Amino acid sequence: MAKYRMVRVDFWKNPIILEEMTPEDKYFYLYLLTNSNTTQIGIYRMTKKQMAFDLGYSIETVQSLMERFIEHHKLIRYNPITRELAIKNWGKDNLHKGGKPVMDCIKTELKDVEDTSLISYVAETIPKGEIRSLYESFCKQDVEKELSHQLNDNTYPDTKSVEVDDQNKPRETVLRQQSSIDHNPKIEDLTQTQSQDVKEIFGFWDNNGFGLTNFNGKQQLISWLENSSFLQPKAVILKAMEIACANNKRKLNYIVGILKNWRNESLLTVEEIDSYHENQKHFSKNKNSTESFPTGRAIPTEANLDITAGEDW
Repeated sequence: MAKYRMVRVDFWKNPIILEEMTPEDKYFYLYLLTNSNTTQIGIYRMTKKQMAFDLGYSIETVQSLMERFIEHHKLIRYNPITRELAIKNWGKDNLHKGGKPVMDCIKTELKDVEDTSLISYVAETIPKGEIRSLYESFCKQDVEKELSHQLNDNTYPDTKSVEVDDQNKPRETVLRQQSSIDHNPKIEDLTQTQSQDVKEIFGFWDNNGFGLTNFNGKQQLISWLENSSFLQPKAVILKAMEIACANNKRKLNYIVGILKNWRNESLLTVEEIDSYHENQKHFSKNKNSTESFPTGRAIPTEANLDITAGEDW
């Protein structure tokens, strides 16, 4: 049975769409709202390779657009582990009517969502209380499950070490964010190599002061594992994180800036990166040694300089 997705006519009156989006942004947003993977709940699975194929873009372009919609427009969230995408305003634009058939469909689809933080993200903008309560019930079940797990298995970090930014969050939310990936029951869906790569990157992140509860930062960093332009994505990401630590710049934007520079320079392996930076150091050293000599026209040592030449006495 074919699915039909409609876009409201006031889509084009939205100030964000009118004033802030480029033509490419509008095309991408319409695709996110109407592609064949969309669901009744505004959360669905989609790989970046599938997006690139459907749109005729490169994976790099899709990655750039995803970052723009996550960080700038703040209209979507994406879990690169479960490959689930959530549209923030889906409920506000599409979930106005209840009724048993609609509620049953929503309930069935919510059961399939692996990253329940995406459910609470979409629930924030749902105007109809009955539907919003159904979404929130799934979030509550997830929190209770996590708290139960904590009582039986003391594997969580000390909550006293939570960063200042998280002090105002409900304790259940912090606990769920800290463990949402490490304890994801469907992480087995990844290949063993991918799972190990994710654990190594998360381990480095947590152990080197990038923020234990910075869940979104971790998600966005892991999305670079899918960047096909790097031949050694895990090693390259860890290299960028090491440089961030060495410069005391433990922020996601700093790491992403390093990765983008390497990508733009077509440095695809750690060996190429090391070689490039070694050559840069060598060039800089030679340049500094050259600039240490006086500038201007040199006077031959054998010339006799008469300082009174041209003077009239």
